[in-house]
Parts: sequence; C-alpha cells; structure tokens
Amino acid sequence: IQVFADQHGNCLYLNERDCSIQRRHQKVVEEAPAPGLSPALRQAMGEAAVRAAQAIGYVGAGTVEFLLDARGEFFFMEMNTRLQVEHPVTEAITGLDLVAWQIRVACGEALPITQAQVPLIGHAIEVRLYAEDPANEFLPATGTLALYRESAPGEGRRVDSGVSEGDVVSPFYDPMLGKLIAWGENREQARLRLLAMLDEFAIGGLKTNIAFLRRILAHPAFAAAELDTGFIPRHQQVLLPAPRALPATFWEAAAEAWLQGQAAHERADDRHSPWAPRSGLRLGLPARSSLHLQSGGQCQAVALERSAASAWQLEGEQLGQDQGGVRRRHLAVRRGGTLYLRWDGEVHAIEAFDPIAEAEASHSQQGGLGAPMNGSIVRVLVEPGQVVEAGTALVVLEAMKMEHSIRAPQAGTVKALFCQEGDMVSEGTVLVELVE
Repeated sequence: IQVFADQHGNCLYLNERDCSIQRRHQKVVEEAPAPGLSPALRQAMGEAAVRAAQAIGYVGAGTVEFLLDARGEFFFMEMNTRLQVEHPVTEAITGLDLVAWQIRVACGEALPITQAQVPLIGHAIEVRLYAEDPANEFLPATGTLALYRESAPGEGRRVDSGVSEGDVVSPFYDPMLGKLIAWGENREQARLRLLAMLDEFAIGGLKTNIAFLRRILAHPAFAAAELDTGFIPRHQQVLLPAPRALPATFWEAAAEAWLQGQAAHERADDRHSPWAPRSGLRLGLPARSSLHLQSGGQCQAVALERSAASAWQLEGEQLGQDQGGVRRRHLAVRRGGTLYLRWDGEVHAIEAFDPIAEAEASHSQQGGLGAPMNGSIVRVLVEPGQVVEAGTALVVLEAMKMEHSIRAPQAGTVKALFCQEGDMVSEGTVLVELVE
C-alpha cells in the first residue's frame, strides 16, 4: 500500500499494488490495482497502512507491505520508508507524480488532494528487467551491453532505465537494468501492451530475463490473474523450460544474415569486384556457401545451396522472409565477430568457429571449475588433496550483493586451488581443479 504523509498531519493511501510473483523472494512482476481485491478490502488495508504511518509520525512517501491469505485476512509484514521500484504502476493508475510529491512535502507543502479524491484509472503492470540467467537459478550476469534496444515509446508505455549500449554491467551493483511499465484501460490491454514491449526489447552481450518475463505474461494462469507467491515454482516447467536444440530454420536464417551482412562490409573499396558477392558461386554447379556457427553452446555446420536469390533478405538490421504472403522479420545486428539474431522472442548471440581449433582447445586443462561471473572470493572452503562429494561447496563468490557457492559437480579430489580469499576474479577464471 502506497502511503503519503505531510508535515500538517495529513496522510492518505494511493491504492495498492500486487507483488506476488517473485523469485528468490524478490519481486519480478508488479501490478495495480491488485486483481480481485474488493473495494472493502482495499479500504481496510489502506486505512491500516495509514494508521501505521500516523502511529510513528511519518512524513513523506512510504510503502506498507501486507501478506494476504486465501481467506481474505491480511497481516502486516513491514514498512519501507521510501518509494519502491514498482511505484510507476501507482503513478500510472492515479496520474500523480510521486517524486514531485516527495519534494513538495519536504518543502513543507500540504498534500494536494484528500483521500476521497485519489483516482483509480485503468490498470498497470510492471516487469523488472534483470541481467541474470533464469536457467541457472537466476544467477546475476555481468558483461558489456553489446546490443541494447528499448521498445518504442507510445500510449500506455513507459521504460525506466539507467543503461545504454556499450555500458558494462559490473558485479558491484544490483543487476536490474530497467523497468517496463504498461498501462491500459483494463488488465488485458495492459498485459498485451507489455508483451509487445518485451517483443521489441533487444539486449545482447549478456544473459537477461526478457524471455522469462515474456513467458510469465503469456501464461494462461497469469492472464486469468491466478496469482500468489507460489506462481513461479508451480509453473516452473513452462516458465523455465529445459534447453532445446535450435531448429534448422534458425541456423539457415543465421547463416543468411551472417553472409549478407559480411558481404555488405567487405570489399567496400571496390563494390564491383567479382570477389565481393557472397553467393557461393561454383562454375557448372549450384551455388553453395558453407559456415560453421555456434550459439548458446550449440554448434551447427550450415550449407546454403541455391540457384536463385535467397528467400531471406537482410535490409538494414532486419532479416525478412516471405511465408505464405506474410513477411516475417527478425532483428539481426552485427557487433564485431558476433551476430545478434532475435528468434522466437529471444536474442541469440551467434559466432563463426573453426572446428579444427575447437578440437585442439578440447585438449586443454580438464576438471577446472571457473567463476560464473565477475566477483570477489569471500571464502575458500577446501584445500589441495581434500576428497569431496558431489555438491560440496568449494568456494564462495560474492557479486551483486549476493553470495554464490561454487560446488563440486561430482565426487573427486581437489588437485589445486587458483584463488584465495579477497581475490577479485573475472568470469571464466579457473578457481579450483578437481580430479576424479
């Protein structure tokens, strides 16, 4: 419940927000008003929040959090003496600028409206965009934002962010990149607008939760407003699906985008050169181009053979294909040696690789456990020669205000340690060598 109090004894509540969908006890999706909350219950909770603020002589913006059970009974949990991350949904349904209110109240002004004048217009939903890996227990991700494209502005759309393309996401701060907020005349309109915003957002260079957020909003249970704090674990199989092989059409599109994009940049000094085209010309034989590509740990040899122009056409940063009279378009952006291709709502990083070099690299050190992200070593729990069981915590790494344990993937013996407490390490740095 959002409360506001001034220095003249006035205090009111600005409706409520539902923050039930959480991971690791942290909010992911917030909306206002809370679906299914009756006017009577809204008033009871709002008045309880106001009494709590008045009891301590509170002044300014505050957020009183309650737990609501299936019987309709609510229980005080805590009060945050500030605006919270999700305050934009309250601004969206009231039309009020809460930051401006904070400044005016601090200057001694009285609240500009009374409780009876507090608006409640339409519905708003917000998602928190994080640099993290949902498939790996939501481990925070670090790296450079090689690609960063926000959704287009429009009616009922809002993006609050503090990053731009080229920025480095470090382990020293919270991994939240921004917030996407959609308002609609009703909940379904807000939900569909937010889905469209997520479809337009594109980030490359590190892992994010964009696809995870999209699966939440698209889930039938979310559309039906069947919300509680067990939402994510209950629907985990759909929200966090097991990795699956990328389809042949993806690799074909990736190869076309790679070759057409490469042709556009090479031989720029002589565009009429016979060596500039990347059509795979072979005299007396069908044109063929061969590539070895990798993305997300998957590798694929792609051979494109065609006698006419490709069905895929790269126009600027859009890869298009006509299918049954419908033009499908995919964002395709090249950054150095990496191609970022949006496919089925996710941005995939694609690189060319040399299979011979990969085979040689496979002979490198085995059994090394690396740092999953940049951070500092806070505890080393084992020593060389120690025998450990599968799952034993070996090293504790601190990053982005959280501690992460590096555990033994199988039983074995610690052969060597390559870190000590207090070390700052980069992602991928080998910390422990474990042998069976």
